[in-house]
Amino acid sequence: MVEVDQNVELGVVVELIEQTVTRSELRHAVAAIDELVPAGDSELDGQRLTELAGRLSTVRPFLPALMTRMRFGSTPDGERVLAAMRALAELLTVRATGELGPHLLDARAVDHDLVVGAWRRLVYVPGRPEATVDKAAYTMCVLEQFHRHLKHRSIFAVDSQRWRDPRAHLLDGAAWESARERGMNALNLPTAPAGILAEHTEAVDAAYRELAERLGEDSAASIDDDGRLHVAALDAKPEPASLIDLRNRVAAMVPEVDLPELIMEVMSWLPGFVEAFTHVSGERARVADLGLSVAAVLCGHAMNVGFKPVTTPGVPALTRDRLLHVDQCYVRAETLAAANTVLVDAQAGIDLAQAWGGGLVASIDGMRFVVPVRTHHARPNPKYFGRRTGITWLNMLNDQSAGLAARVYSGTPRDSLNMIDVVFSQRGGPTPEVIITDTGSYSDIVFGLLHLLGFQYRPKLANLPDQRLWRFDTRADYGPLNTAARGVIASDKISAHWDDMCRVAVSINTGEVSAHEVTRMISRDGRPTALGEAIAHYGRIFKTLHILRLADDEPYQREGKRQSNLTEGRHDLARSVYHGRKGEMRQAYYEGMEDQLHALGLVLNCVVLWNTVYLNHAIEALRKQGYPVLDTDVERLSAFIRSHIGIDGHYSFHLPDLGGVVRPLRDPAQVGQE
Repeated sequence: MVEVDQNVELGVVVELIEQTVTRSELRHAVAAIDELVPAGDSELDGQRLTELAGRLSTVRPFLPALMTRMRFGSTPDGERVLAAMRALAELLTVRATGELGPHLLDARAVDHDLVVGAWRRLVYVPGRPEATVDKAAYTMCVLEQFHRHLKHRSIFAVDSQRWRDPRAHLLDGAAWESARERGMNALNLPTAPAGILAEHTEAVDAAYRELAERLGEDSAASIDDDGRLHVAALDAKPEPASLIDLRNRVAAMVPEVDLPELIMEVMSWLPGFVEAFTHVSGERARVADLGLSVAAVLCGHAMNVGFKPVTTPGVPALTRDRLLHVDQCYVRAETLAAANTVLVDAQAGIDLAQAWGGGLVASIDGMRFVVPVRTHHARPNPKYFGRRTGITWLNMLNDQSAGLAARVYSGTPRDSLNMIDVVFSQRGGPTPEVIITDTGSYSDIVFGLLHLLGFQYRPKLANLPDQRLWRFDTRADYGPLNTAARGVIASDKISAHWDDMCRVAVSINTGEVSAHEVTRMISRDGRPTALGEAIAHYGRIFKTLHILRLADDEPYQREGKRQSNLTEGRHDLARSVYHGRKGEMRQAYYEGMEDQLHALGLVLNCVVLWNTVYLNHAIEALRKQGYPVLDTDVERLSAFIRSHIGIDGHYSFHLPDLGGVVRPLRDPAQVGQE
């Protein structure tokens, strides 16, 4: 209970700090004072101090309570800031008396080393006694640094889960020694790095030489006058007439269906789907027609229309009270994930899905939602949300068009901080071997962590000519690539930190610590720690190999492009389904946001499975009729078609008696006449 309370309380306090200090116009104004105005502009300083004094009235009530009610710890980097915060909490509780008055502090009571940059202009006010500092300015100065250190966990809350010290949860001591061999074997990591580094050295050298030999031939790569590597954009593959005709035929053959009936039909195929929705108490379902109620709840959430359009008076399973009960007791993160596992496994068994891929390639990307209600769990970003706040739904999709996992994040955080945690939240289906993302998820540290964890990482890289390539051998001659290959991989740093690198990887793989916490721990304000730098150098090996292969391997490029297109197709389908209330997220609590978007992901997988089954039947029917179905065309069909699915209106949950078989296919000729 202590952990939950402290997570919530500290989260609210951090939000308040951000509103008061970090995201205010004041911070930017203070940073620009020395550049914009002449020194000694007392009028402007007075305005700033007045504004700071007003903000102090917001801080004063919670700061002393924060430091007394919660136990904080720190790394050496955060020691001085934490000590200053504790001292400041005491100073703010002492009623101002004597000559100093309510606006000043005795200079002997503050840590002057923390007053840096433009803050000095406001903390040390000209014209006031040298032995005093401005109370409001000093408070904001320290509070801003406290917020920064808390974000990067160099200051942490001892009794919290969310704000804890990630170092304390890495495998260590006897626990690490007992888990070392098994964990490293699972990740195929050697005890000593010399052998694997020798292999990587050889691979990097060979990749450079192979590309250097092919430059100027049919390669898509070229070198400009500044020695930068360019890769020509892929030309879109023309769609042959056979593909266009096949796509139109099968789309016309797929039966029309309303979304609620589609979900009910999928449930009828997969008994384990409904069985996944267990009661929160752990007991067996105690309501009749649970599947019908679950389908209605899923539709209400996924279409963002609420429960009113999916209720049916006189049908016990579809009354509002029943739907609220099922939503509260049966539909939650664990049951949604269990039901999704059933769908992913079913999708993998269909011939058409197997033609699309083996399920071992996955992509991760974010979808944005505006949140127009007041909540601590949304953040501003004018590019995506205008003047309002929003959230990001970061989800993972495999090459069989099945959604594997997703997580909800406030605002638009950099995907590189969270992407690995999405990978490890997967339940069901084979674990992907290849992860494809956009540039927002990329960093050298992410490259290193993912490869330590046994994944191949293939991000799209914006501004490819500006990307630095890395080499092991500084004396090697790679001809026209020498300028691009200006970075040197520090093998000595990798070797020196290899044991800790493996300890981090095994800790993440076993769930002892999240990749998000580790990434923050080993990189602060864009400056990696020594361990972070070693992981980044390890990642640069694979970043270089990735770029060199992008430059000279068209199928490799097209695989990444195809997977990215799949993600866009799924997001387009999601926008069509999630159409109610202007597509805005109106849940104020994180759990509500998470459950609603997990329900959306589950419904998308129902649509994908249903479409795949009927597309597969249509292809089989065409082949029996002697129609020439080419495998190369089948591979380019999409599971995200939706013109045949009814989404608008009042929804019927009456499933016709299909006699244990699928619906009859439509006649394409009749569809054309309609």
